Amino acid sequence: MTDATNPAGTPVGETAALSAAEASTIAERIAENVGRVILGKGEVIDHVLVTVLARGHLLLEDVPGVGKTMLARAFARSVDCSFKRVQFTPDLLPSDVTGSNVYNRKTGDFEFRPGPVFANVVLGDEINRAPPKTQSALLEAMEESQVTVDGETRRLPDPFVVIATQNDVEPGRTYDLPMAEIDRFTKKLRIGYPSESEETEMLDRLRGRHPIESIDSVATTDELRRARETASRIDAGEPVRSYVSRLARFTRERAGLGASPRGSLALLRASQARALLEGREYVVPDDVQTEAESVLAHRVRPETGGTTGREIVEEALSTVAVE
Repeated sequence: MTDATNPAGTPVGETAALSAAEASTIAERIAENVGRVILGKGEVIDHVLVTVLARGHLLLEDVPGVGKTMLARAFARSVDCSFKRVQFTPDLLPSDVTGSNVYNRKTGDFEFRPGPVFANVVLGDEINRAPPKTQSALLEAMEESQVTVDGETRRLPDPFVVIATQNDVEPGRTYDLPMAEIDRFTKKLRIGYPSESEETEMLDRLRGRHPIESIDSVATTDELRRARETASRIDAGEPVRSYVSRLARFTRERAGLGASPRGSLALLRASQARALLEGREYVVPDDVQTEAESVLAHRVRPETGGTTGREIVEEALSTVAVE
């Protein structure tokens, strides 16, 4: 007896991968489309694409007004997929995120009303304004792509991506994210201010209609799903895997809390996605080095206040030999 296959030749229930060239082309289309809205931030946009292709989630931390929310919206509009936004506030409840069972007086039964987490792309805006109990409503969703409410587990759409934003200028009015949640974000990025020329061009573009209103999707959900499958099949040989492990071990030896095994896996997957963006079907150490800071630094908690997670990762990259 042979296993059933679909017309693409893959087993039923599995996703058919694209060729590396096809997946890379789709990523380029999305990056170009997002670049029509977010000016001069090609490197940041590439990091977003790497996160999504690596089947991960993204945390954007920066000062207000630099385009964090707009970046998430531009990506969501570039892919023909479902999109929901959660505005995190101090009074937000976990059920406002995951959904809840509501009594239907007509039928006499309880019915599940899904929350905004049931979407392909979920924007968690200003996530650090909600208390830890509400933030933790995303833990199961981000790790297992499922939500359990009143003892019943429901699968989330595929793909499922959380893009969360937080500002870092009002510490007295925000809550720290628990480390268990921070570790579930593949990358933590800062957008930064635009250059003078970029800001001047932005002001010219925004005199009238905002560019976000005029962009259309350039990829389908199925294409994104298949591109992610392609990224997962990019060859990462034993030397590359060993290099990732040694980088993670270095952070554990230099910090009170180093990169977790989840962090090592995130770095490997991000390196595969980076190789795909570069048009290669195999990972090289340069891919790992490009991704290490954005993937590992937010997971590292130094013992002393004088050293940062970024500095420890930079030390690891300059110390750990590529073999």
